[in-house]
Amino acid sequence: MRILFVCLGNICRSPMAEMLARDIIAKNSWEEKYQVDSCAISSYEVGNPPHMGTVSILKEKKIPLVFHEARQMTLEDYEKYDLILGMDNKNVTKLKKDAPEKYRQKVHLFLENQEVPDPYYTGNFLETYTLLSKGMKKWLV
Repeated sequence: MRILFVCLGNICRSPMAEMLARDIIAKNSWEEKYQVDSCAISSYEVGNPPHMGTVSILKEKKIPLVFHEARQMTLEDYEKYDLILGMDNKNVTKLKKDAPEKYRQKVHLFLENQEVPDPYYTGNFLETYTLLSKGMKKWLV
């Protein structure tokens, strides 16, 4: 199963989700079962590292950091990934709009009936981490 986590800029929510997922996968020896990555719907932050708030909360929670540079979603990603998980409704709407029709069913909101607020704007990286941790149980089983 190949899972792609997507947010606006790929510096806060989606890299946090990716690194959290990598940690869960490693702790359960699921490397043969899952591959994960993250990207952005925009080009705003392409090439940038994760936000300092993301890095801080991951370190606090003892989640290993992996090298990350923000990147934008590509058409190839729609084909490559089995699940494409947007962090909020705007992400999902854009992903479905841009997806070739045959791949739209791969796009889902990360949390059922709830968005993961963008900590770039809220400043609440702990809330983001908590929601991602809760939601990960649905996708990594």
